[in-house]
Amino acid sequence: MGLPLRRSPHVALDAAPEAAVVPVSALESGAWDALALAAVEPHPFYARRPVEAHRASGLAPADLAAVVVPGPMGVSGGLAALLPFVLRADIAGLGAAIAQPFLSPYVTASAPLVADGPDLDLRLDALVAGLARASGRRCWRWPLLAVESRPGAGLLAAMARAGWQIATVASFERPVLDRRASHLAFLADHPHKSRLKDLRRRRRRLAESGALAFETATEGPALEQALDAFLALEAAGWKGEAGTALASRPDSARFARALFRQDGAASGPPAVRADTLRLDDRVIAASLALVAGPTAYLLKTAYDESLRAHAPGLVLEDEIVRALHDTAFAERLDSATLPGSPLEGLFPERVRIAEILALPPGGGSLLPLERRADLARFEHRARAEVKRLIGRR
Repeated sequence: MGLPLRRSPHVALDAAPEAAVVPVSALESGAWDALALAAVEPHPFYARRPVEAHRASGLAPADLAAVVVPGPMGVSGGLAALLPFVLRADIAGLGAAIAQPFLSPYVTASAPLVADGPDLDLRLDALVAGLARASGRRCWRWPLLAVESRPGAGLLAAMARAGWQIATVASFERPVLDRRASHLAFLADHPHKSRLKDLRRRRRRLAESGALAFETATEGPALEQALDAFLALEAAGWKGEAGTALASRPDSARFARALFRQDGAASGPPAVRADTLRLDDRVIAASLALVAGPTAYLLKTAYDESLRAHAPGLVLEDEIVRALHDTAFAERLDSATLPGSPLEGLFPERVRIAEILALPPGGGSLLPLERRADLARFEHRARAEVKRLIGRR
């Protein structure tokens, strides 16, 4: 089956199309980009450029495949839905292979890309049928799903219609910030005014040491320089010591440079953005973001740890909030964080992020799904304990 399937423009679907599993390398770039732009509540992580940056850097399998649903040519370019995925051994499968959306340390949302429109339920039904075939009716383990978003809730509803069993392993509330009419309105509505007061105090302390300047780059040499500053800051801090900074490994460094390029050879969604905070002539904090649709995802932040007492990273985030209201570069900031983020005190809204197990009908089960979920929860607790012990050392 060739993809994307060519149909007449703007023709509604009168029956659910059939999904297929194809190598992402076989997808037509224009169709993939069009779907990323037309998706309901799009996130950037399954758009073409981020996925290709993962593959080119070695952070994703060269033969990475996706479940895809063809659709009308229209605004989504012939693709109606897409989800990159892998099969891997997992404790929830008792060591046997299960299916999972493609993830990396730089993927913070895992909802499928699904074209918006009146046929959304048909597209989701077709996608869910494809997910069952792609996994060989094995269990799916699905972390980082925004379960109350339209694509997340729609996916779960489509699974329920198809008779899937679903169990929640864990969930948390991720901080987000919805743009107000003005920055003054944001300040007036904020539920933690003491936190804002503390940030103003820290900013004043920083300004006593020199001239503070907030800068934004979205393309060209300025973007490249901001990326270099970010990589250097992160590598100089605790992530560099732990070997988890982007610059610590050749593959993650290649990934960053491939993703944060905006030129003719690397065009297409998502938009990229780098914000920096300078103290005199040196960058003391830097933030990298991906902008998909109305939402900017704050992918990574680094700061000069010698200035930790003045929280330069949070001062920079506060400047980004001001820029959001002053320039309207997005309608929402997504912190893209795990639980315990410092942004919980700055971003007042929340979205629920869950990890689920989903078993299609007819899937062989050595254990009931809830027992599988117990194993996954045990794995979470064990990893948290290891992290705690390492932190104490």
